[in-house]
Amino acid sequence: MEQKEFEAMEYVRKIEENIEKVIIGKNSVVKNILKGILAGGHILIEDIPGIGKTTLVKALAKSLNLSYSRIQFTPDLLPSDILGVSIYNQRDMSFEFRKGPVFANIVLADEINRTSPKTQAALLEVMEEFQVSEGTQSYRLEMPFFVMATQNPIEYEGTFNLPEAQLDRFMMRIKIGYPSQTDEVSILRNFREEIPIEKISPVASVEDVLMLQQKTKQVKVSEEIYKYIVDIVKETRESKLFTLGASPRASIALMRVSQATALMKGRSYVIPEDVKENAGMVLAHRLILSSYARGQGSNAYEALQVMISTVEPPRMDD
Repeated sequence: MEQKEFEAMEYVRKIEENIEKVIIGKNSVVKNILKGILAGGHILIEDIPGIGKTTLVKALAKSLNLSYSRIQFTPDLLPSDILGVSIYNQRDMSFEFRKGPVFANIVLADEINRTSPKTQAALLEVMEEFQVSEGTQSYRLEMPFFVMATQNPIEYEGTFNLPEAQLDRFMMRIKIGYPSQTDEVSILRNFREEIPIEKISPVASVEDVLMLQQKTKQVKVSEEIYKYIVDIVKETRESKLFTLGASPRASIALMRVSQATALMKGRSYVIPEDVKENAGMVLAHRLILSSYARGQGSNAYEALQVMISTVEPPRMDD
């Protein structure tokens, strides 16, 4: 293990431990969130209410000492409520742009599927171009920038399905799940007299996050791994299990998350297991099941796992 990979592991370990003071028993979830941070992508956290989605994002922002804003998405929310609006200044007879809550390092888009498609679409430019356009002016966002969106299951009333173009902007989709009985007892004990998130302190900085993202990009990817990633993505476009396959943006996302995984494990290179480990989180939400797969009772994640098992991984030299 080289020194730079060891240093990156130590940074990530400290961040993990800090978040786990609040989010108990979900080490794998925390690791997956940090993969997305290192890879520089937006994350969709999808699960039922009350299991800690919002708390997880707040703990992450505090641990990294990043600016943070929370937007509660509702049916009457307007794009200007997110992005900002130009106000006429009578004193100098000009329009002045008032920045909206999207101008932060971490933006929590809470219950994103409860607002209208028009307002959901307002995030597309922000997530892809890292800027907000107002008239003829464009306003750059400070880096690093992440949208962490939470979403309740779509079968709940009063929700709007995210369109494919919006889903494709999210690098990963992550589920948290219920805690175990033991972990839930620990949660009750921790929350008996205080709110744990109020007691955690930053263990990293903006500069640390940017440094870790740069180290992630430097993780080596062999030609065999490039081909393996493309083979998997190409198969989603040709498989009878899906009517909509993954885009080239998905290929890049899978490569980046695989690089982040390698770095977090102390390696300077990606191996096939890094790709297979993350393919479900990176690809499944971008796919549309075929009627054949639905007839088999599969969901997109399960169908993807079946498909991946048919793609031959490369043999890596020791």
